[in-house]
Amino acid sequence: MSKVDKAIRYMKAWREDWCKFAHDVLHARLDKEQQAILHSVQHNPMTAVASGTSRGKDYIAACAAMCFMYLTPRWKDGKLVKNTKIAMTAPSGRQVKDIMIPEVSRLFRNAGILPGRLLSSGIRTNYYEWFLTGFKSGDDNMEAWSGFHAVNTMFVVTEASGISETIYNAIEGNLQGNSRLLIVFNPNITTGYAARAMKSDRFAKFRLNSLNAENVVSKQLIIPGQVNYEWVKDKVINWCSPIQQADFNAGEGDFKWEGCLYRPNDLFRVKVLGMFPKVSEDVLIPYEWIEIANENWHRLQEEDFTPTKSCRLGSDVAGMGRDDSVVCPRYGNYVPKFEVHQSAGKADHMHVAGMHISYLSDENAKAFIDTIGEGAGVYSRLEELGYKNAYSCKYSEGARGLHDITGQYEFANMRAYCYWSLRDWLNPKNGFGAALPPCDKLMEEATETHWKFQSDGRIIIEPKEEIKKRIKRSPDYMDALANTFYPHDFDYISDEELLRDFL
Repeated sequence: MSKVDKAIRYMKAWREDWCKFAHDVLHARLDKEQQAILHSVQHNPMTAVASGTSRGKDYIAACAAMCFMYLTPRWKDGKLVKNTKIAMTAPSGRQVKDIMIPEVSRLFRNAGILPGRLLSSGIRTNYYEWFLTGFKSGDDNMEAWSGFHAVNTMFVVTEASGISETIYNAIEGNLQGNSRLLIVFNPNITTGYAARAMKSDRFAKFRLNSLNAENVVSKQLIIPGQVNYEWVKDKVINWCSPIQQADFNAGEGDFKWEGCLYRPNDLFRVKVLGMFPKVSEDVLIPYEWIEIANENWHRLQEEDFTPTKSCRLGSDVAGMGRDDSVVCPRYGNYVPKFEVHQSAGKADHMHVAGMHISYLSDENAKAFIDTIGEGAGVYSRLEELGYKNAYSCKYSEGARGLHDITGQYEFANMRAYCYWSLRDWLNPKNGFGAALPPCDKLMEEATETHWKFQSDGRIIIEPKEEIKKRIKRSPDYMDALANTFYPHDFDYISDEELLRDFL
């Protein structure tokens, strides 16, 4: 085989597997979590990484940038026909000059065979339209983003939580063609673009936990510059509180370390676990509870779990101006999937009714349909077909006599009761072992929903319109799942109707 044939074969293999290029050419030492991130950048347009301290977020970002730099351009007859441009940015010039560019330079030098020349601002080649550059991100430097177009375009943002919305708007304006956006950050704050990215279905999402770092797990220096065991041990002692098994709550970020259980403070959550600080007390469902339910679901999938409980089916039916009808089957602690029908802005009662029938053919199954709005048509159709196990669910109903799992709280209406029942089910402390399939839309809806106490002490959920303002759509997945907790397995008669009949 000639050298040219070998080169072609190697390049083909590297383009198919960026991790192989990082290993063979860049001589990069990546752990499994970093490899997963690089694989994501290869295949996904947008990737977000929340990281603990010294966990290698900037190193993997540099590896991703170098792979994109050398594996995406294309030539024909010696001419560059598919150009590549990469911008690496951070809130300050120091972060670009002292952190990002040195990581790129180290990889470039390790390779020793890559075309181009190192500059203090990045890598330049003999082709004007093929380069990697780094610069400070600032609202006073918007011209840097203008016209940043190429066939292959990549933007790498470190300390991403410190970048303004204005900058992200400018970056997204350039995400055309074969483009990538990689943001890496320590999750110091729960607001802003980077925090939203960890809940958005637009991004592939990763968390680099310092407890999992190879240096920490092995208790020896394997990867230079990575967080080490001694540092983590000191932070466990000084930033965490020992707890008993009875108090353990994974939803609080509690963890096991060397045979003991601990609860972290916010510093440990951010700096070590790569988690956000605790959400405000009025958020209905914390991000971590959903993640735990997703992990439970993956475990059950690996075990080929078959549910034995009867199905409780919740549905939210789309109407005019809304795109998705969502049907959620729940078997005890297990939700196998969400079924979604694209209604294209029109009522489609017959199709959505058909989605219910495959479940309701089991006489032990029960469906709870929101009949305020378009759901009424689906419910009526199922009644016409003779299904007695479909029930009308109205969030405006009273919730008199209904309480939370502790028996302490009462609720302003049925919506508040169903949503809070969902919260109780997901709370790891309650031990239900809730298992949910990964769903970015549900994640966003659940963590963007707020609650409060009314003056009479009853719990109420914020109006749906307020949620829609923030997430730009209706919380259809949340409503469908919450409907599975509707408490009345019969044709419900309101308090007002009972009183009228009595009189």
